[in-house]
Amino acid sequence: MVPWLTVVGIGEDGFSGLGRKARYALLGASQIFGSHRQLNLLPRHVGGERQLWLDPFSLAPVLAHRGKPVCVLDTGDPMFFGIGSSLAWQLPANEMRVLSSPSSCALAAARLGWPLQDVHVMSLESCPVEALSAQLHAGARLLVLSKDGCTPKTIGALLRERGFGPSRLHVFEYLGGKQERLLASSAQEWQYTEVAMLNLVAIECVAAPESVRLNRLAGLPDIAFRHDGQLTKRDMRAITLARLAPQPGEVLWDVGAGCGSIAIEWMRAHPSCRALAIEADDRRQSFIEHNSYALGVPGLQIIRGKAPEALEGLEQPDAIFIGGGVTGEGVLDLCWQRLRPGGRLVANAVTLQSAVALAHFRERHGGDLTRIHSAHTQPLGAFDTWRQALPITLLEVVKPTSA
Repeated sequence: MVPWLTVVGIGEDGFSGLGRKARYALLGASQIFGSHRQLNLLPRHVGGERQLWLDPFSLAPVLAHRGKPVCVLDTGDPMFFGIGSSLAWQLPANEMRVLSSPSSCALAAARLGWPLQDVHVMSLESCPVEALSAQLHAGARLLVLSKDGCTPKTIGALLRERGFGPSRLHVFEYLGGKQERLLASSAQEWQYTEVAMLNLVAIECVAAPESVRLNRLAGLPDIAFRHDGQLTKRDMRAITLARLAPQPGEVLWDVGAGCGSIAIEWMRAHPSCRALAIEADDRRQSFIEHNSYALGVPGLQIIRGKAPEALEGLEQPDAIFIGGGVTGEGVLDLCWQRLRPGGRLVANAVTLQSAVALAHFRERHGGDLTRIHSAHTQPLGAFDTWRQALPITLLEVVKPTSA
């Protein structure tokens, strides 16, 4: 079967920079879809009817011409944060062919001498700039696809706010074209106000001496979170997340979320991990929202309510953490009922009543109970002594796949 749809990655060098197959496809197309900028790169002798994308964006006009010779224009590599990825969800592979040009990230890496396999790439076209926060660590190299001409300035402000003001920014405009230009400065000294709409930002991350070290492993410092004391402490958080064992693409319920620390670290484990933080207190909801943006997971979903009522109708989770409200009527049983077969349930208890509830639950459903004690040094006169924290009972249970 000959594909009716051809997706052409076109660079800033336009039609002349395309390969023979791409040029022939455009010359033979009855309909050509693209943005103003992309369509204007085509010469007059390309005679297909030129179609601008609808606002709001929709692939329906392309699919309406199914079976006819159609071309879709995209920038660079259409399968790299491009429209080719969206079309691949709609069409079988034998109906579509993709003819790529070098992506803007490939061009930027070549200009800077950065091995592309060592660089983290992300797009801000569909996510908030705060998502960058999760990728910031000393020595990291980032390539960021900008949303518009204001993006570099916004990135600079975020870097300064997060303690990465010394980081070096390289902003590429119109990569691969005659108007290509590079603007470079530290985030601390960024002063450019006029940047082209089409730009890419390369970041060499340098942490200021006073910045808080935020790694991607579980157990961020407690000071990284805004809270009112309702916080799963650092060591216990690391132990809990090790048992929750986040995997790419999985969904977590954080029940009685407090400041959202478990949900946030779950999402930081992998960009595709998602979480729902269930919290009834208005003030703590504001903490969760602040912390999710500050720590680079703005996609965290806050469910404003109290379990078990707030759990009704939520997406089925792969893992559930219950940090508060273990003794609430029906909470454990409802969570177990809603948990996906093969999923993990982890609950922490401090009071005797909640520990007994976990023990009774274990009698019915199995799992492991662990008693965790920790102590920290504190001054005692001219000396130091150990101050014992309240012991915590931890339940870990995996739901049978046959359930």
